[in-house]
Amino acid sequence: MSGGAPLLGVARLEAGYANERAAISGLDFAVAPGELVAVLGPNGGGKTTLFRALLGDLPFIRGTIERDGPLAYVPQTERARLDYPVTAFDVALMGTYASVPWHGRLGRVQRQAASEALERVGLGAEASATFGDLSGGQRQRVLIARALAQDAEIMLLDEPLSGVDRPSAQRVLAVLGELRDRGRAVLVATHDISQARAFDRVLCINRSQIAFGSPADALSRETLERTYGAELVMLDGEPAVVVDHHSH
Repeated sequence: MSGGAPLLGVARLEAGYANERAAISGLDFAVAPGELVAVLGPNGGGKTTLFRALLGDLPFIRGTIERDGPLAYVPQTERARLDYPVTAFDVALMGTYASVPWHGRLGRVQRQAASEALERVGLGAEASATFGDLSGGQRQRVLIARALAQDAEIMLLDEPLSGVDRPSAQRVLAVLGELRDRGRAVLVATHDISQARAFDRVLCINRSQIAFGSPADALSRETLERTYGAELVMLDGEPAVVVDHHSH
């Protein structure tokens, strides 16, 4: 159940590199505890760019970002390196690094957090498996486990269901529901309009903010046409997106 003061607030945000025009502009939204927010937009429309700005990886031109609590990021699994000889457990354990002083050592608490995170995504039995040998859906769940191990108040997931198998998709959706129940603020970049209808809020962007609000308000055909343009098609009378991966 959502409610309370926002965990994340964005006001008049414009971000990009100093020598280029703004990659995103005019973003104004807030996310409360226990809210799932779908971030919709075309390829190159700014979904990943927004996440980079929230993470502090992209310079601000103007505007503000206020957050109440730490933030964790789950990248697209296709961007994860597969050639490192690390296990699923090693990857999940990486999420605990920030909790240990630079002169300290990882201990029982961190290892337990990593193990519990893998259990939550249904991969406890694969803890010793090499990350690169896992399926795409399993790798995505391991990356989510790494974020869970951080125990962050705000979670950013960049297309977590893109190309994953059905069991992994179901497990990811279950984890998102669990995070909402725990009062986290969760933003999920996605192209899936039908999935977005089950979220609490929807943010539509195409280099600037098109809409932010409830699914009923933000997912009108007019708004989706402004958001996706030629990428929007009608399937069985419902709007859908033709996706050509992958640029942001």
